[in-house]
Amino acid sequence: MENSEQLKEIVRQKYSEIALQDKETNQSSCCGSGCCSTEVYNIMSDDYTTIEGYNPDADLGLGCGLPTQFAKIKKGNTVIDLGSGAGNDCFVARADVGEDGKVIGIDFTPAMIEKARVNTKKLGFFNVEFRQGDIENIPVSANMADVIISNCVLNLVPNKDNVFKEIFRVLKPGGHFSISDVVLIGHLPEALRKDAEMYAGCVAGAIQKQVYLELIKANGFSNLTIQKEKAINIPDDILKNYLNEEELISFKKGNTGIFSMTVYAEKSKSCGCGTDCCN
Repeated sequence: MENSEQLKEIVRQKYSEIALQDKETNQSSCCGSGCCSTEVYNIMSDDYTTIEGYNPDADLGLGCGLPTQFAKIKKGNTVIDLGSGAGNDCFVARADVGEDGKVIGIDFTPAMIEKARVNTKKLGFFNVEFRQGDIENIPVSANMADVIISNCVLNLVPNKDNVFKEIFRVLKPGGHFSISDVVLIGHLPEALRKDAEMYAGCVAGAIQKQVYLELIKANGFSNLTIQKEKAINIPDDILKNYLNEEELISFKKGNTGIFSMTVYAEKSKSCGCGTDCCN
């Protein structure tokens, strides 16, 4: 597998392509990565269509959960979406914060930012904005967000510890996050783990579930809760691009599990300026 900067460039290039694809193409692949399946069903994404604030132009079918459903967003909140894509979760969050709140989407890919801004202009929202940036170095001031959300994005980031440090910095004392992401139990076959296409497809970049949870705890968060968890089953016609028949049988019979997990945690109210937990 490539180094961190090479992986980031893979993600930037792939998601620039995804920004131009339709939802149906993205939904029939691994997070839109292009390893398309002939089976007609969603591999990871959940259905947004009945949720207030949903906008079909912003839904590229790239998520692996519904973090806004669990994020306890209130009227007037400032919400930040990490890896905001075409703006889908931002527009859902905007329905929750109302006109007195604010929503900021952060995305690594210029094509996604452009698409999200076009969608915002169509909707006429004055309190939703999109900023290009790396979520390992979030372009937002400290102690700014009441709520941080993210949907199937941290698995694409090489240094997840840096992201959780940044989430802690950006959240207000007493703020919280709700993040949907892909995690593993057991180990992926080498061919899947090393393949750049599967990395861009949100699978090869996933880490062990327990390691993920420990990273959250190690960065000072409290009240850690798994809000939802579901198994992700990659269709055989995708797996056969990477595994021979024997490897495929072994993988499906083994103890490896790929899961979508929505996890919640809080930054303590005592983490005000001048205290150790601000560091």
